[in-house]
Amino acid sequence: MHSLPLPLALTARLLPVAVLASAGWALSSGPLAAAPATDHESARSTQSARNSGGVSAPGASPVAKKYTAAPAPCPSLPAATVKSLVPGAKPAGEEIPSTDRSVRRTCSWNALKGYDYRWLDVTFEIMDSQAQAQKSYGERISEKSGGGTVPGLGDAAYSVVNLSTEDKQQTREGVVLVRASNALVAVTYNGSDFETKKAPATEEINKGAIKAAKAAVAALGNGRTTS
Repeated sequence: MHSLPLPLALTARLLPVAVLASAGWALSSGPLAAAPATDHESARSTQSARNSGGVSAPGASPVAKKYTAAPAPCPSLPAATVKSLVPGAKPAGEEIPSTDRSVRRTCSWNALKGYDYRWLDVTFEIMDSQAQAQKSYGERISEKSGGGTVPGLGDAAYSVVNLSTEDKQQTREGVVLVRASNALVAVTYNGSDFETKKAPATEEINKGAIKAAKAAVAALGNGRTTS
């Protein structure tokens, strides 16, 4: 059997990783981060608390983040899950380089078995607050249409599947985005058949992406704060 060249659309999938990494960093430490209160505002807040009978605590620590670091992404999926979704792939996967591994980590699996190709990646992003995670989640799902919510997954989850065609070769891709407190989990799962030039069914891709997302969200506990 001769090996077949992969479509350009599949070989170019790593580009969005770098773009999203920059976006995640901007949300956690860039201009979108909340500005500190001025001394005048702090004094006014303290006086207001005293007037209402409250106890001021100028030295109090900020509320701890539920998740303080991104977990190791490749061990986040059980070997059996990888085997079922990406036949022929090594369960260990391959971690994609990140500018800050505590904030964002991604693992990718892909394999061509016969004429069937599958690609799966899982990304964890840890943000400074739940509010920032909510904002980023809302912005991202607003850019996607035709999908729907996934009940019972994290604090909020959205799933969408799209079909693309390049040189008469179909590829169907599913994306699941999950918010859990101050963390975001993104799963991308796609496939093609290079013999028939058809793509896997929508249900297969959607269920596979959600299955991977559930395992990834469960792995978030490895980056949870102990305070």
